Amino acid sequence: MPVAVITGASKGLGRALAAALAGRGWDLVMGARTADVLRRSAEYAAGHGTRVVAVPGDVADPAHRAALVAAAGELGGLDLLVSNASVLGAEPLVRLDAQPLAGLREALEVNVVAALGLVQEALPLLRGSAAGTVVAISSEAAAEPFETWGGYGASKAALDHLAAVLAVEEPGLRVWAVDPGDMDTDLYAAAVPEDGHGRPAPESVVPGFLRLLDERPPSGRYTAPALLDSV
Repeated sequence: MPVAVITGASKGLGRALAAALAGRGWDLVMGARTADVLRRSAEYAAGHGTRVVAVPGDVADPAHRAALVAAAGELGGLDLLVSNASVLGAEPLVRLDAQPLAGLREALEVNVVAALGLVQEALPLLRGSAAGTVVAISSEAAAEPFETWGGYGASKAALDHLAAVLAVEEPGLRVWAVDPGDMDTDLYAAAVPEDGHGRPAPESVVPGFLRLLDERPPSGRYTAPALLDSV
């Protein structure tokens, strides 16, 4: 069975993607900070009959990243690494003139530095897979200048560039930065708590990710509307 590691897997897109992959027969290593929520999400994914390992911890912790990759190795290898764990840097989001610098540092540490650290840890296993793939969860804020999204968007723009360079340096892998679009998630609610407009459920964009895995287009940056077109 193919093996995937998904960070930020206890809720939102990470949980939805884990369940969909398990439904396709993937074995999973799921990581997140909140152990009890992660356990319940892992149990839900495991209901599809595949092997699911929950590894609670903070992706900014090198020991946690090593544990995620070690768990994948125990399942037989690693075919897909999804860097989904993210922090905003300020909750709710604020303009740059009020952006806490400590919050920006945290966003860069979790959204960029930790993502690269996990890739570095995982590369030996990914290179050994016939279909080694890295998915970096991006954001529209990485490409467009939305008011109050400057700190978070900057971290996601940096992640996009890391993904692009990784694709050049590791031509044997597929490396996709994916902007899933607006979703109804706890992260968005924390970012803009006064926005009461209904947004799509994370499950609604999962078919786009599955299309990537099925069709395996070239490494690059993809958006949810394009991925969901003709799905």
